[in-house]
Formats: sequence, structure tokens, C-alpha cells
Amino acid sequence: MADKQTSFLTYKGKPLVRKGNTIYYGDINDKYVVTLSVVDSHEVHGVKIADKVKVQLVNTKEANPLAAIEKNTDKNGMYAAIEIASIWLERALKN
Repeated sequence: MADKQTSFLTYKGKPLVRKGNTIYYGDINDKYVVTLSVVDSHEVHGVKIADKVKVQLVNTKEANPLAAIEKNTDKNGMYAAIEIASIWLERALKN
């Protein structure tokens, strides 16, 4: 049987993985990842567009899910959300 290599969509070199209305940004093996949860959206020509996105910086090494959330914010639109996610993740992984 041939090995399947999974390739992920990336943004600024970090993987983006979607499950339902949540996008996980970053490598799960790193100390931090960012979750982007679409709270509200609208439809344009049959395509859903995110209006409100909840962004959370999550410590993957923390056992308690509530204590794992280190930062959170709400952003209007996916572009603003992914930009703040990128900044937070870059800074968190430097430390």
C-alpha cells in the first residue's frame, strides 16, 4: 500500500486545518496554536463569507482547556482574524 502524504493549506508557513466552523492555525506539536471560530457569516452567490470570527491563542501543553486559552478577541472578517492570529502565534512561539 502506498503511503499517503497529507498536505495542508498554509498561511505564512503554518498549517491551516478546518473542522466545521473552526480553523486551527499552527502546528499542533508546537507549544501554541490559534483557533479561529466563525461565529456569524452571510452568503454571497452560494459561498459563505465570515462576518464575525472569534480568535483564541491556545497553549497545547496545558491540560485544562479553559486555562489553555491565553488570549482571545473577536474580529470582523477572516482577513483581520488571520492577521492577528499570525501575529500572536509568531510572538508566542518566539518566547
